[in-house]
Amino acid sequence: MHVLSGSQFCAARSLLTALVLATFIGTSSAAPMEDTETAGHPAPSQLARLQADAQQGSPLAQYLLGAFYQLGEVVPRDYAQAVNWYRRAANQGLAVAQFALGAAYAHGEGVTEDVVRAHMWLSLSAAHAAQITGGQRLTRDVQELRDKVAEKMTPEQLLGAQQLAQEWTPKHE
Repeated sequence: MHVLSGSQFCAARSLLTALVLATFIGTSSAAPMEDTETAGHPAPSQLARLQADAQQGSPLAQYLLGAFYQLGEVVPRDYAQAVNWYRRAANQGLAVAQFALGAAYAHGEGVTEDVVRAHMWLSLSAAHAAQITGGQRLTRDVQELRDKVAEKMTPEQLLGAQQLAQEWTPKHE
């Protein structure tokens, strides 16, 4: 199991908080938010709305639920549920979800460790993050993890991962 360093955890939590706020302020639904947050956590109705948005196919909501499950924020920690939500968002092309899913495969969190799948998702994330304005840090972080994964791979595994990445197409819900 991979444990985040203190700075990685703070960065992940800051990103999660920013994404949660963006989601609840209006990017996930036009309905106003009546409940307030407590101690940085969404109110129960906000969590219910996030879950509904995720079920309806919002990749951002799916990613956020995955992050909540991975970090044990708001919901009990459950790596398998985190991977489920990350996979749904990653399949739709969300770069940060592809990074999270690749990291899960790289570290065996919620799934069996699989360097081929890890490299594939990390390659997709790097390609998508490079197209995002301001995505340089994400691109760099993804590439660093992908390079570490590649060090563990045989040439055949690397070729297989590259082929999977080339054949991948987004699957919108």
